[in-house]
Amino acid sequence: MNKGGGGLTLPPFFSLSAFDTIGSTNEYARELADQGAIEGQLVWSRVQEQGVGRRGREWTSPEGNLYCSLLIRPDCTAAEGAKLSFLVAVALHKTLHEFLPMGSDLALKWPNDLLVNKQKIAGILLESKSNASGNLDWLVIGTGVNIENYPKVTEGLPATCLKKEGGRGSVNRVLESYCLNLLELYTIWQEDGFEPIRQMWLKRATGIGSPIIVRLADKEFSGIFSGLDPSGALILTDNDGSIKHVTAGEIFFPAS
Repeated sequence: MNKGGGGLTLPPFFSLSAFDTIGSTNEYARELADQGAIEGQLVWSRVQEQGVGRRGREWTSPEGNLYCSLLIRPDCTAAEGAKLSFLVAVALHKTLHEFLPMGSDLALKWPNDLLVNKQKIAGILLESKSNASGNLDWLVIGTGVNIENYPKVTEGLPATCLKKEGGRGSVNRVLESYCLNLLELYTIWQEDGFEPIRQMWLKRATGIGSPIIVRLADKEFSGIFSGLDPSGALILTDNDGSIKHVTAGEIFFPAS
């Protein structure tokens, strides 16, 4: 273990750049990647002024929550690298499980949301750049975890935070735990591929075996959420028994 800035204790894999305020941790990590920074560079800030979530949505970033981005350089195609979002989701699930009260309804929602009592508590944003061979040059994993604060107005799912759900844990301790879990899973992925990660994700997922609505930009359709295929696509079973493999979109659970 090594001591990082801000009083963190992190495994030797990580090299920390810590800030009180930054525009975007992902943006800074991308700049470091293009400058040749080695794998394991971790960018962490107490506040983000220009945080961004999936699909360009604003990610509210007041002090008291976790905002970090990790640079890795996996030797794989962009399609394989995209599956690492499931790895990150499992790492965050393992982390938050440590800090939430026993019995909390903590679950993963496809493709990469983390829910506590059906409310979103964390977000994941992966950005990457490929080289001339078509493999990844770098991958930046951005994560935001609501610890002390959460947005009161949201698109889609309502939000929550660790404190509201009765959890305990400082930003520093949550980040330390997340780094340990992420490194453990990244090592498993490097040695054994995506399959063990897929199985871990399925054990923590919400809605499997239940009716869902899949919403795309221009249409929506419904069926039974039947699982996750080896590519990370959602398996949807229609009423007639036919199978769809959904690679993008938002899913919703019909009101019971």
